[in-house]
Amino acid sequence: MQRLYDFIRRHPTGVDTFWAVVLFGFSALWVGTTYPAVGNPVAYGVVAALFSLVVALRRRAPEKMLVLAVALGLVQLGAGLEPFMADFAMLVIIFTVAAHDGPRWGSRLALVGGLCASPLAALRWPITDPSSGPAKVFFIVILIVPFVLAWVLGDSLRTRRAYFAQLEERASRLEREREAQAKVAVAAERARIARELHDVVAHNVSVMVVQADGAAYVMDSSPETAKQALDTISTTGRQALAEMRRLLGILRTGEHQEAGEYVPQPDVEQIEDLVEQVRGAGLTVDFAIEGSPRPLPSGVELTAYRIVQEALTNTRKHGGPDVGASVRLVYFDDGLGLLVEDDGRGAPQEMYEDGGADGRGHGLIGMRERVGMVGGTLDAGPRPGGGFRISALLPLKPAH
Repeated sequence: MQRLYDFIRRHPTGVDTFWAVVLFGFSALWVGTTYPAVGNPVAYGVVAALFSLVVALRRRAPEKMLVLAVALGLVQLGAGLEPFMADFAMLVIIFTVAAHDGPRWGSRLALVGGLCASPLAALRWPITDPSSGPAKVFFIVILIVPFVLAWVLGDSLRTRRAYFAQLEERASRLEREREAQAKVAVAAERARIARELHDVVAHNVSVMVVQADGAAYVMDSSPETAKQALDTISTTGRQALAEMRRLLGILRTGEHQEAGEYVPQPDVEQIEDLVEQVRGAGLTVDFAIEGSPRPLPSGVELTAYRIVQEALTNTRKHGGPDVGASVRLVYFDDGLGLLVEDDGRGAPQEMYEDGGADGRGHGLIGMRERVGMVGGTLDAGPRPGGGFRISALLPLKPAH
């Protein structure tokens, strides 16, 4: 049965042609059984053939077939050809045009034609029985009902089809929007993880390289100092490994046990430990806190930590020998201020002019992105008298 339905859907014109041949056959049979009472059988045959053509092509050219059906109806009225089996094609074409997503004039013409067909036929071939006037009107109304039902069924089918098409289009649009949002979320997550990896690798590996160079330099002359440097390398390496495991664990959905132990996100309180670690790597850092420390949003705390971490890493990379730095944390009523300065030779001019991309990293770009995510402001560039300055203001509440 399913194959039959599939065949009908694939060959609509062939199915309509079959029913057109059936209609013509019944019409010819009616003419043959009522001849010679019907008068001119050739005229009836021509009209039946044209009505059969209307049925055969109803889905290929519905509006044109409707106009042809209306013309055939008028020819019947003018020539005095009484209604017969072929007139059933009028119901078929009215239903087809009402169900077709075509010009609305076609549906209106089909409705008007259906409403007028029965009264015009009653006027052309009046009933001669002694029935009363109301009975004749009732009979005409009864004859109108099939035409109205055909139009209503067709229009309901068109409305239902349009409704389902709208639902499908809406579902498709929502699916596209979900895919776009998912891509945006994935891109944002990748950017966040890239910033985290940059901060972890750039800072910790820089410390390890500096300590390794120092250990190699004093290995023979001061074994104790070299040992301390190796301890710092070991501690820094473990810290970097723990943070990288945490980041990789984010990427391993459902594999948290294999990702290793997670560590908490860095916060403002760990900035002092960060400064001590940098001091142990040989960089002189002055650290001070102004205002009354208080709990901050986790995003603000992580941003503050990463800014200080990146700023001190840049100081070691670009500051030159005998460079010193200072870190200031200022608690305001509505936010947290950061000021990181050094007295070295500073980063190359193009680094801060291009937003932080100096061909070797994207530290300042990452800073600006982090600050922008919490609704803050960042200013980075050379400071008067030499060196480099990074200042940031992180509000407690993101700007609208």
